[in-house]
Amino acid sequence: MKRTMSFVLAMLLIASFMLSACAPAAAPATEAPAVKAIKVVYVVNGTQGDKSFIDSAVRGIRQAEKEFGLQVKIIEAGNDPARWQPALVDAAANEEYDILIVGSWQMTDFLAEVAPKYPDKKFFIYDTAPDFTKCDCKNIYAVQYKQNEGSYLAGYYAALMTQTTLKGMNAEPTLGVVAAQPIPVIDDFVVGFKNGAKDAGLDPEKNVIVQYAGGWTDPAKGKEQALAMYQQGADIVFQVAGGTGEGVFQAALEAGKYAIGVDSDQAMIEKDTNPDLAAVIITSMMKNVDNSLYRAFKMHIAGTLPYGSVEILGVKEGGVGLAYNEYFDKYTPQDIKDKMKKVQEDLLAGKITVDTVFK
Repeated sequence: MKRTMSFVLAMLLIASFMLSACAPAAAPATEAPAVKAIKVVYVVNGTQGDKSFIDSAVRGIRQAEKEFGLQVKIIEAGNDPARWQPALVDAAANEEYDILIVGSWQMTDFLAEVAPKYPDKKFFIYDTAPDFTKCDCKNIYAVQYKQNEGSYLAGYYAALMTQTTLKGMNAEPTLGVVAAQPIPVIDDFVVGFKNGAKDAGLDPEKNVIVQYAGGWTDPAKGKEQALAMYQQGADIVFQVAGGTGEGVFQAALEAGKYAIGVDSDQAMIEKDTNPDLAAVIITSMMKNVDNSLYRAFKMHIAGTLPYGSVEILGVKEGGVGLAYNEYFDKYTPQDIKDKMKKVQEDLLAGKITVDTVFK
């Protein structure tokens, strides 16, 4: 009996071995196909390094590059407007890209002409939008901002500060605005700032000085105009002039006064390289181009970006806001912080309608 059982077991083992040997080899594991990197070209109608509007856009693109594995190329067309259209046309025709980005109102008509020629490509434009009813722009995504809302907060804050904390520095509370050019988007900053100042108890027609510098890259002009405002009694000057606004900060430092930055948290940008300059920027009205472009890439990848239309982002959507940083904390009394919290809550709740030049 034992011999029989041993014989049966032996035969079973041999059969098992033979079946294993005859079985087809398992197919080697296949790797998932590599996801093609999205190629992005950003044509800058200007140069990097303004510490404001353009640099904010670059931050957003670089963040998306890091997180989504984009391949990014930045082309600086310089400060000569005559070079902007040729730079866009050349990039659209000759660069390898899936998405091409431009920004500001100066590029709107150029993009509306170029984009329809490349229907298989996608285009972003920020801070402006083409007239989608008049162009075949279904491959363009546009994003704009409610800069009037962010400027409202800046004006409200500046008016509170000049009437209380800074009271006594001048005979009468006064604010200044150095603006780049008298164009709708810049005037929207100005009317929002004046509206905020008015709601905080200041007469904007009497106590808010506004001057236009005529451009975006002239810090000497910005300094000259801001110094004149400080001499006229302004405690705080709001710069709405890109690189020209760097001169406003220099004027504030020289005059022993204060300034409000624009587009980026400019105090924190200046802090490491020029802490003295950073210390005169009590807050900034941020137009969050960086956040909006990062958001656009994320939605593009998800397939939810609404091409062929414009989105307008305000305080509620994180498109604009005030910089509540260490300098704001340092200079701002608690009662004003409390008032700013309340007015922002009212703005978010729709209890405040801010003046705008756009109807």
